[in-house]
Amino acid sequence: MRIGSQYLGNNICKFTLWAPLFKEVAVHLLTPEEKIVSLEQTERGYWEGEIPGIEPGTLYFYQIDGEDRADPASNSQPKGVHGPSEVIDRNAFTWNDREWKGIAVEEMVIYELHVGTFTSEGTFTTIIDKLSYFRELGVNTIEIMPVAQFPGERNWGYDGVFPYAVQNSYGGVNGLKQLVNACHQQGIAVILDVVYNHLGPEGNYLWGLQTYFTDKYKTPWGSAINYDDAYSDGVRNYFVENVLYWLEDYHIDALRLDAVHAIYDYGAKHILQEMAEAVTKYSQNQGRKYYLIAESDLNDARIIRSQEVGGYGIDAQWSDDFHHILHTLLTGEKQGYYADFGKLEQLAKIYRCGYVYTWDYSEFRQRYHGNDPSDCKASQFVVCAQNHDQVGNRMLGDRLTGLISFEAQKLAAAVILLSPFVPMLFMGEEYGETAPFLYFVSHGDPGLIEAVREGRKSEFAAFHAEGEAPDPQAEETFKRSHLNWDLHRQGKHKVLWQFYQKLLQLRRQNPALAKLDCKQLEVSIVEPEKVLCLRRWEGRNQVLCWMNFDSSVTEISINLPEGNWKKLLDSAESKWSEEGSNIPQKLDNPDKQVKNQKISLNPHSVVVYTN
Repeated sequence: MRIGSQYLGNNICKFTLWAPLFKEVAVHLLTPEEKIVSLEQTERGYWEGEIPGIEPGTLYFYQIDGEDRADPASNSQPKGVHGPSEVIDRNAFTWNDREWKGIAVEEMVIYELHVGTFTSEGTFTTIIDKLSYFRELGVNTIEIMPVAQFPGERNWGYDGVFPYAVQNSYGGVNGLKQLVNACHQQGIAVILDVVYNHLGPEGNYLWGLQTYFTDKYKTPWGSAINYDDAYSDGVRNYFVENVLYWLEDYHIDALRLDAVHAIYDYGAKHILQEMAEAVTKYSQNQGRKYYLIAESDLNDARIIRSQEVGGYGIDAQWSDDFHHILHTLLTGEKQGYYADFGKLEQLAKIYRCGYVYTWDYSEFRQRYHGNDPSDCKASQFVVCAQNHDQVGNRMLGDRLTGLISFEAQKLAAAVILLSPFVPMLFMGEEYGETAPFLYFVSHGDPGLIEAVREGRKSEFAAFHAEGEAPDPQAEETFKRSHLNWDLHRQGKHKVLWQFYQKLLQLRRQNPALAKLDCKQLEVSIVEPEKVLCLRRWEGRNQVLCWMNFDSSVTEISINLPEGNWKKLLDSAESKWSEEGSNIPQKLDNPDKQVKNQKISLNPHSVVVYTN
């Protein structure tokens, strides 16, 4: 059932609210003239009514047992989280993407961005000016961090309290539609990050409706959303409808579901499965595929397995393991959950199947963790070297740029973009952005502000971080997180950008790299030299890669497969590095006679050959 305000045309609006525990519900209209109109209770706790004389732009509250509350399914909150809701004509926008058929997930190159810090203006429409930048780089999909209405004008996105309302300071309803429309016209897909595991602490008026949360389970943010307790049917409808809302009203191509491990549902049909079923049905009706991508630290392949074999049917998931092993290999950090990682063999394992922990003992968790996802497709794993969580949750918001060498940054790019998985870049990574990406908020409650500050301190204590975190409430913390766009055309930043561009070009044009398949690869390691050897193939086309994770020059013996091999990329060549490379442009082994050839790899370098 569609909920919230639905403008039907001819100055008629239908209002639908789910509030099963209340005795009286009305719509309190504030404009064009103030009046109160009672709603009728229908089955299972829904209240409905069609009201004439209402135009788009009308401001209203629901009045529940005499108390004004914003619409929990509000499309727009023009005066913020504590203000009235706004009636929106969902059909007023003119779309120009009728010919758009989407991009298959296995072809996606994802670029994660935060609207407020991606440009100096921090709006949807100013992102449109950067679409040609994505195309030049080789990115065909942008992933927008959450835009659900949050308190104030700055927030990193995960304190939203109106899951249906588009943040007004970003440009609101029309701003997001303009961005998606422009993206599709330029061949770029759009993923939206949505949060179905919690709501933020300020302006969360769902609490007052009593049925949306349960104390049966605890999350890092408090009581869990009620997906399986009494009165959960309306809650499930609320969030399944939200999934369809973004696809239908905003033409979003895919949703990234935040932290599904904090969604608790022990009913016979998990809410993720119900969402997946709804998206499958919608895709069939539209004649093209829409996607759900989960973030999960469970390493449970059931999430992405098909429903035919007992899975939930989610299309893909982030692979946290991939990030963690790459991060520890490059930085040497071992605090917190990084304690479970750091062996090159773990990277080799993840290339083969998508997880490091497949029911292996985790020292950090002090238990066994994960299961084997070998029956899943490589295109069901999204991998990255950086993302908003792994940068923004660091005390100083520091990126890899400030943690590892320039050579190691190129190596990180190669590990991601030469993998058999769907790659994701975090905004600015491609040119070595130097600005941090910090955690920032703009709450209005002094007690809450102090609680957030103390919470951050406690979180960093677990990582044994020294020093003091920047004040998340300070506007300066937000401003420091803005990208420095001038950098990507300067010095080593320009070289790094061109290196990413070259890798993405190779990935598109080379069949062995374009085909995402863990079964069509061989991976091995050379220890103690810290070299990973990767061979991928598609038909007769093959690619050989050697990646040196050592900080010194490393000589290794290679058993070259039969054939004539031409160098495609060498991160140590003068074009990409001041070091220069002695590795030959060609390697030949026409009759399998040459064994144990030796090559010398520069520190933190990668070299790629093809036959």
